[in-house]
Formats: sequence, C-alpha cells, structure tokens
Amino acid sequence: MAEARHHGSVVRAVHAWQLPYHQGYVGHLALGHLREPLIEAARQTLHAALADPCIETAGVEIMPVVEEGSAARVLIAAGADAGLLVVGSRGYGGFRGLLLGSVSQQCAQGAPCPLVIVPGERRGADAADGGADGDGE
Repeated sequence: MAEARHHGSVVRAVHAWQLPYHQGYVGHLALGHLREPLIEAARQTLHAALADPCIETAGVEIMPVVEEGSAARVLIAAGADAGLLVVGSRGYGGFRGLLLGSVSQQCAQGAPCPLVIVPGERRGADAADGGADGDGE
C-alpha cells in the first residue's frame, strides 16, 4: 500500500475462486448452483481482507476484483497491464509445499510484470527448524 501511495497508483485487490472439481466426477457441471454463493463468499472474503486494520489503505484507491479461475491464472492475467504484481506466500516449504502447489512459484514463472512475493508466517515443523523457503499459497 505504501508503494501504491508513493506512486499514486490504483491497487487492484484480486481474489480468485473456482467451482469445486473432483477428477472423474461427471457431475461437475451440475455444481453450477454453487456459483452465486461462491461469488458472494469470495466478495465477502476480499472485503474482510481489505477491512483488516493492519492494512493501511488511507490515500490509496483500491479496486476490489473477484474473478473465477485458479489463483495463479487469475493473478498472472491481472498482471498483464499492471506495473507490479504482489502475492503472498503461506510459508509451506518442503514436501508439503509441493503437494499444495505454489501460486507464488507459478506467478514467478509466468508474471508479465515485476513480481513481489511477501512471505507469510512459518508454520509447523518448518517454523521450528527455520524451514525451507515458503512457497505454497
């Protein structure tokens, strides 16, 4: 936020969501009735995140954006006309991070603009022993 304030930039706060999908489940398309509740839940999640008192938003224009799709795909697309893409990292490292996938790693490989990855707090065993680099979102 401080960087956006300094440059007079608009912040697009992007929240991605997608319908649940289970490989081999033929009825995936039948889950369409969940679309509106999921969109509303995504909007509420984004609104709550932006209302966090730890985030200093004064003097920054924020444009909330809720998009359907995988987090990495949505964020990379959002970076197409951005000056900077900022993503978080949950701090999962090692094998657990591989199992969960890595939005920040996918963004690092595909971002069309400069990227900043903000590390999150370390959790579990990774926190106790200094942990591997966190890269799971």
